[in-house]
Amino acid sequence: MNNYETVFILTPVLSDAQMKEAVEKFKALLTNEGGEIVNEEDWGLRKLAYPIDKKSTGFYTFLEFKAEPSVIDKLEVNFRRDERVIRFLTVKQDKFAFEYAEKRRNKGGRKKETAPSNDSSKPKKSEKTEAV
Repeated sequence: MNNYETVFILTPVLSDAQMKEAVEKFKALLTNEGGEIVNEEDWGLRKLAYPIDKKSTGFYTFLEFKAEPSVIDKLEVNFRRDERVIRFLTVKQDKFAFEYAEKRRNKGGRKKETAPSNDSSKPKKSEKTEAV
């Protein structure tokens, strides 16, 4: 299974319930085809860089998932068939993008508490280190 991320923009004329129903439809499609959703982010209503179908805003949704390559074709066909979707982009993550996405998820969700370390080998800010 490969790691993918997709961003799709839904038309701004949808109600909140209709938008959530559309997102759930695509999430269900992924899980029914054997995919595993790793992360979901609702970026909300944002201004588009340029008008699309005479609309200047759209509901952005970001999904990060693991799936087989054949699932991507089915997902993108459903994006094209659904008139609520203005634009979409699906990208396969390489190992560097995957590592970055993990860091971003951990940083954005919750901050990890770190215990203060008593490492005396590191010089303190007030101490000057001598160049040899």
